[in-house]
Amino acid sequence: MINDSLYFASKGKKNLLNGITLILCLVFISKLAYMQIFETSKYQQLSENQAIKLVRKEPIRGNIFDRNNEMLVHSQPAFSITITPSEFTKQSKTLLSSLLNTEESEVDKVLSKYKGYSRLNPIKIFKDVNIEIVSAIEEYNQYLPGVDITIESKRKYESVIELSHILGYTGEISKKRLEQKRYYFPGDDIGRNGLEYSYEDLLKGSFGSEWIAVNKFQQKVSAFDDGKLDKDAVKGFDLILHIDSKLQAKAEELLIGKVGSAVAIDVNTGGILAYASSPHFKLEDFSGRIPAKVYNQLRDNSDKPLLNRPIQGEYAPGSSWKMLVALAALEEGIITKNSTFTCSGFLKFGNRSFHCTHTDGTINVVDAIRSSCNVYFYHLGIKLGIEKIREYGLKFGFGTRTGIDLPNERDGNLPSIQTLEKIYQGYVPKGIALNWGIGQGEILTTPLQMAAYTAAIANGGTYYQPHLVWKVFNPLIKKYEVMNYKSTNIKIASDYFDIVKFGMWKVVNQGGTATNVHLNQVDICGKTSTSQNNKGKPHSWFVSFAPYKDPEVAIIAIVENGGYGSVAAAPIVREMHKVYFGIDTLQEYSNIDSILTQEH
Repeated sequence: MINDSLYFASKGKKNLLNGITLILCLVFISKLAYMQIFETSKYQQLSENQAIKLVRKEPIRGNIFDRNNEMLVHSQPAFSITITPSEFTKQSKTLLSSLLNTEESEVDKVLSKYKGYSRLNPIKIFKDVNIEIVSAIEEYNQYLPGVDITIESKRKYESVIELSHILGYTGEISKKRLEQKRYYFPGDDIGRNGLEYSYEDLLKGSFGSEWIAVNKFQQKVSAFDDGKLDKDAVKGFDLILHIDSKLQAKAEELLIGKVGSAVAIDVNTGGILAYASSPHFKLEDFSGRIPAKVYNQLRDNSDKPLLNRPIQGEYAPGSSWKMLVALAALEEGIITKNSTFTCSGFLKFGNRSFHCTHTDGTINVVDAIRSSCNVYFYHLGIKLGIEKIREYGLKFGFGTRTGIDLPNERDGNLPSIQTLEKIYQGYVPKGIALNWGIGQGEILTTPLQMAAYTAAIANGGTYYQPHLVWKVFNPLIKKYEVMNYKSTNIKIASDYFDIVKFGMWKVVNQGGTATNVHLNQVDICGKTSTSQNNKGKPHSWFVSFAPYKDPEVAIIAIVENGGYGSVAAAPIVREMHKVYFGIDTLQEYSNIDSILTQEH
């Protein structure tokens, strides 16, 4: 039997515990009722003031400089309007459309592009808006939930040179790239062409973040947690190019009114000193919002100003190809420096006559280059054959992209024997080898390929990957970092390069096809080309390097439908050499005689 005293003691404790519990509940209920009834406005305000919002901070895009640290492009602040779909209302849309003086359907059109993306992420819908619109949105901010103003970068071009095909431009990120680059938001700007595209990951910088407390109108009340969770945006890397602004300006000037391009390249590094494509377009038209009318006019222009001719123009190389054929024949033991052929003005092959532009008589390889004798190189084409010519063409980078740090480069065309068999339905005419011997037929090259090839001849057989960016400035470690590029040794004896280079020297300095390029102050070596095409007059080529001894620079130019190489392209190259070597006036001194006395 349970002891009665223990029972009643236990029961008393239980009642006491229950009483205390009841009193505590009454206290909490009373306090809660008091807060709900008498302090509603106080806690509502606190609640509204303590909503937390993440604001993304845009980085400043990196600058671009020329080799002498002259600024070419930088960024300036611009205002954009963003919409966060999860907060955006019908009323917001009506008022925003009114402030922007646009139809609501235009807002719907932008938002509909990004229906599949998170509704929590802001979408940039209008870029580069003026300060009046910004002020109006700030004024009506409490009636525009989901609408914000953000500050981002807009490109500003400081140089008088155009560089439109080099620098490229930025624009709204596409859906495809948005899926590839998850750290971008809908409507963000991204590099769309040129170096802006190729170096996007360096130029863009890193986004920052800021946590803020906002009220019910999404207005900032205070920093959250004293900003301890905030992260600063990091400015993008600066690019320093090999481009020489003076040389670039001269190239652009010389191409005014012409359709073509000019390229200057450092023969000992592959760094591009000048890169002009004509006609060009104005990058200012592509900064901020791009009017459809402007883009359509450029797109539909018959001269194709949007075409990046140094890497996208494809042309038969013509006679400038003859140095490659000569090197192949020398390396293969088909000819020596003194081997001769007789030019009677044509070569009979099968039932066809292949013509030369003049009658050279008995001639060796050096003078065949000097006078650009077709017959000599017809013979070499036959002896080498298509496959061997292609083999050496590939060694000099033809038929494939150079690897320049620009997007959308084309390969040119250097077809294999298998491809030719398909084209000619199983039988490749032997006469094709003659055309290939003088750089005609199926062969197509880009101007940049020709520049890199000429540079490789000049330096004696090293093919350097052409490139525009010399070094970058890293804002994280505050140091310059030099970029690395590929180089390849072309396995051809150096003596054979010397033979070909002497022939190129004679082209300019001893009765060759481009004596109008001669300068007293520096020995220029070159080669003219008159490249046949199916649309109008031939294209005019001139490729060159200088000085003859210890070459520094290769400069090439092409003028579409310009006729003879010596007439249209060669004068452009001559003037570019004058700028590169700082030649302002002609001097009486000439060193031709000293060159002629040397053994070759």
